[in-house]
Amino acid sequence: MNILLVAALVAQAAVPLVETRPVVVASKPFGESYLLAEMFAQLLEARGLRADRRPGLGATEIAFGALRTGAIDVYPEYTGTGLLAILGEQPLGSSGAVFQRVSREFRDRYGVRWLAPLGFQNSYAIAVRRATADSLHLATLSDLARASRTLRAGLTPDFIGRADGLPGIARAYGLHFRDVRALGPAVKYQALAAGQVDVIDGYSTDGLIAKYDLVVLTDDRHFFPPYEAAALVSARLAANDPRAIAALGELSGRLDERQMRALNRRVEVDRTPVSVVARDALTSLGLLTATKADAARAAKDDRSLAGYLNGQRGVIARLTGRHIELVAISLIAAILLAVPIGLLLERSARQAEGVIRAVGVLQTLPGIALLAFMIPLLGIGVIPALVALVLYSLYPIVRNTYTGVRDADPAAVSAARALGMTDRQILRDVRLPLATPVIMAGIRTAAVIDVGTATLAAFIGAGGLGEPIVAGLALSDTRMILSGAIPAALLAIGVDAGLALVERVTRPGHA
Repeated sequence: MNILLVAALVAQAAVPLVETRPVVVASKPFGESYLLAEMFAQLLEARGLRADRRPGLGATEIAFGALRTGAIDVYPEYTGTGLLAILGEQPLGSSGAVFQRVSREFRDRYGVRWLAPLGFQNSYAIAVRRATADSLHLATLSDLARASRTLRAGLTPDFIGRADGLPGIARAYGLHFRDVRALGPAVKYQALAAGQVDVIDGYSTDGLIAKYDLVVLTDDRHFFPPYEAAALVSARLAANDPRAIAALGELSGRLDERQMRALNRRVEVDRTPVSVVARDALTSLGLLTATKADAARAAKDDRSLAGYLNGQRGVIARLTGRHIELVAISLIAAILLAVPIGLLLERSARQAEGVIRAVGVLQTLPGIALLAFMIPLLGIGVIPALVALVLYSLYPIVRNTYTGVRDADPAAVSAARALGMTDRQILRDVRLPLATPVIMAGIRTAAVIDVGTATLAAFIGAGGLGEPIVAGLALSDTRMILSGAIPAALLAIGVDAGLALVERVTRPGHA
């Protein structure tokens, strides 16, 4: 009996150990996705589970790729996006048919699971200013096709490249815009209101449509499939964590388009923090219980930049710490790799320029493209971000190391040879010390590049000061952008100043 009791107690004590891994909740970089992901996270936490937030991952391919590899556990997705953009299939008729199709195919092909839809659809909405609609008599996408050669379109990069985006509607309706510009999710609304573009893509639940009094054109040929919002969960979560699945399932069927449009308006137009809107939404649905602390925080909301930065100081400090970690580790690794390469190249001058040019090609790759390339190899998070940052840092250090050692004072080198020093001794005791200022200049350049490039790491869930910048761009929130941009700029200045001090100390002849 005692043995059974002991075994039961051990088993009970071991249960929490199984749940040490938090549920990784991600979003794509637009307002509604941020909001739904935060609702997922808060609901999980309210049910006693831990949530690790990875907001603002790149486009659909990045988010879904991270889910397939198990780097994240859940993110909000839309059935039409799954059907066309991921499966590459043709539109189906009813929302039920689309959900059944993506549910079956995603389970069979990828092992991932769609939970029951949240209760609303968020279809693409092609919108124009009311004055444009009135003057050109635009009510449908067929009307738009007739006038499209005179119009400028401002579209999100995701929409421009997706089968259910510009390529698809261009074929379905014969659209040929005068000009197409790639714009961020929130920036496109500002550009349309300012008259810089004439047509934008949006979502039917966007709060900004009402703010700018836009006209949404009817999809009269029914090109767009149903886009029901739902939680898309990883194979690991579906198989191993029934409590998380049950918690996320509590949201199924609870939201309609009217509610979602109102919630999005609070985020996109009223600039209410996503966490507050998510908490209020869950409370209104009866899934959370409001507390006095929640009411106090809402009452103290300061809309000024100074007040916002003060309120976010804990978050900013945490993100700055992660940013410093990314920069420091990647810079040290780049130095350990690039300096020896530069020294080896000095001994093979004929091959040096070719190798340096090859390393320099990495600098021509867009940072987000390099990060996206890392995902199939290394998943998302810190590791792929560090690898990308190291690759971005190599060129200035390799170039300056090679140049500094090669061009070291010829008189000093000749004197060393006259004293009978070997090539290895000359490199170690003469060339390398004389090249130190040039090498340090390359390291300083690489460090500043690292600080800036590390902000892109937020697109693959590595954190850092890019998180508020990406979110602020998506939500058109200047305060949020500055809460990341200001510390990043100060960090770049501080890192360069610190390395300048190191350069002064290590300069030959320093007293």
